[in-house]
Amino acid sequence: MKKRGKVSGSAYGGGAAGFLVLMILFGMFGFGPSKVFAAGAGAVVINEVAWAGTADSAYDEWIELYNTTNQSVDLTGWKMNNNNGAAVYNLSGSIAANGYYLIEDSEASVNPNTANLVVNISLPNAGVSLVLFDSANNEIDAVNKSGAAWFSGNSTSKATMERKEASVSGDLASNWATYGGAGGPAVGSKGSVIMGTPGALNSAGAPPVLAQKLNLQVSSASPGVGDVLTVTAKVENVSALFSYGLELDYDPAVLSFVSAGKGSFLNESEGVETSFHSGLADDEAGKLLVAEARMVANKIGVSGDGTLFTVVFNVISAAGGGGSGTVGGSAVPSLIGFGAGSFLAGPAADLVVQMSGASFTPLLLQADPVTDLQVVAGTVRYSIKLGWKAPAAGADKYLVYRKDAHDVWKPLGETTLLEFTDSDSVIAGGKIIPQIDYHYQIKALKGAVESSAVEGFGKEIRGLKGDNNRTDRVDGRDLEKLARHFAESDGDAGFDALADTTYDGQINGSDLIDLGVNFARVY
Repeated sequence: MKKRGKVSGSAYGGGAAGFLVLMILFGMFGFGPSKVFAAGAGAVVINEVAWAGTADSAYDEWIELYNTTNQSVDLTGWKMNNNNGAAVYNLSGSIAANGYYLIEDSEASVNPNTANLVVNISLPNAGVSLVLFDSANNEIDAVNKSGAAWFSGNSTSKATMERKEASVSGDLASNWATYGGAGGPAVGSKGSVIMGTPGALNSAGAPPVLAQKLNLQVSSASPGVGDVLTVTAKVENVSALFSYGLELDYDPAVLSFVSAGKGSFLNESEGVETSFHSGLADDEAGKLLVAEARMVANKIGVSGDGTLFTVVFNVISAAGGGGSGTVGGSAVPSLIGFGAGSFLAGPAADLVVQMSGASFTPLLLQADPVTDLQVVAGTVRYSIKLGWKAPAAGADKYLVYRKDAHDVWKPLGETTLLEFTDSDSVIAGGKIIPQIDYHYQIKALKGAVESSAVEGFGKEIRGLKGDNNRTDRVDGRDLEKLARHFAESDGDAGFDALADTTYDGQINGSDLIDLGVNFARVY
C-alpha cells in the first residue's frame, strides 16, 4: 500500500452550502476584461484521478478537472478538499470552456502536458474523498465522499479512474470506469506510458455530457429608464424535470416587479396540468419566488429544452448599484441571479443544474435642454408668448413652469409644440398684470427623463395697472373690487389675482397706490 506523509495547504473549515448555487454571469454583454464566469454546481467536475501514479513512480499522481460549460471559469479562491480537509489544494487561474485543468504532484508527473497547478497530492491506494469548492465554499463536485475504496482504477496496471458522464454525480460508483486504452501519448516522470488520458477525452466512452442548465435571458441588454424589461427562464438539456422552486434576486432600486407568467415546458407531454405560483418574498421587493410542479398521478418529468416562465419588470432607475445617475450617463451593470434556495427537481430527487443569471446595463436616457427661449408679449392683450428651439436629439414633450409671487416654480402645463402662450385660458396661469416681469422655465422630456431647465422672462406692456376688472378704465368699480379683497393673500379662498397689481401674493396698500396713480386713466 502506498503511503504519503506530505500534505499541502492549511486545514479547511468551510463546508458545503448546498449543491445548487448561484452562477452570476459577468461579461455576458461585453463588460469586464476577460469574460471569465463564476460557476455553479456541475459546471466544473473532477473528471479523472490518477491515484495509482505511474510505472515510473507512485508519486506521479494527478487529478484532472473538466469544464462542462462553453465559457471560461475563474478558479481563483477555489479549493479541493482531500480526506475531509486533512489536505486542501488551493486552485488558481482559470479553466477554458469545455477544457481541462491538470493538478499534478510535480511538473514531471505528466509529460509533455504543462500542469495548471503543482501541489503535493496525497491519494492513498485505499481511497480518499475529494470535494471541489468554489471561492464562496459552495460545493461544486464530489468524488468518493465516504472515503472508502476508489470506484475504479488499478494499482497494478496504474490505470486511472475515469468519469463516464459529467452530468451524473461524481459520487456514484457506476459513473466511473478504469482506463481501458493502450496508454500514451503522455508519459510519466521517467518516460513510461501513462495509462490514462490527461488533458484529453476519457476512454470510458463518449465526450462528457454537457451539464443541465437553467439560464436567465433579458429582453434588452441596455434598457432605458421607464422601459419594460422581460426576463425569460430557459432550461437546456434537462432530464425528467418535474418541478422547480426558484429565488430570483434583483436590485429593487433599478427594477420594479410587475408580473410573472409560466412557460409551456412543464405542460409538455400530453398537455399535463401544472400549478404555477409567484410572489415577492414577504412582500419585500428584491427577491421574487417562482415555483411550478406537474399535477399528475404518473410522476413523469419532461426532458429537453424550453421556457419555464417569464417575468416582467419596469426599469425605474439607472442609479442602482453605484450608477452615476447623471443625464446622458449610464449605470453599472445590474444583475438578476438565483438565490441559494433555488432548485430543479425530477420525480424522485433534485437535478444537478448549472444556473446562470443575467446582466443588463440600465441607461439614463439623454434629454438635452431646449435652446433659444424667447419670451414676448402675446398676440392678444394680457398674454405672454414663449417660443424655443427643440434639442438636437428631440423630445417627447415640453414642460412649462412660471415663478409665482413667492419665487416658487409652479407648473403651467405641457405641450408637444415649440411654443406656449400664458393667458387667462391657462388654468394654472394667466391673470397677467401689465409692467410685471414674469419668469418662465422650459424643460424637455424624453421618456421618463427631464432635461435641465432653461429660463427666460418677459412682460405685458399693454393695459393699465389698477384696471382690475379690465374695462380699459380705472374707476370706482376697480376700487370697489380691491376693497372687497383688501387684506387677502393668495392662500385665501376667493383671492383675486387681478387686484394684486404688485404681484406679491397680497392685496394691500401697495396695490391701492397703483390704483390711485392710474385712477381715471383710460387705455
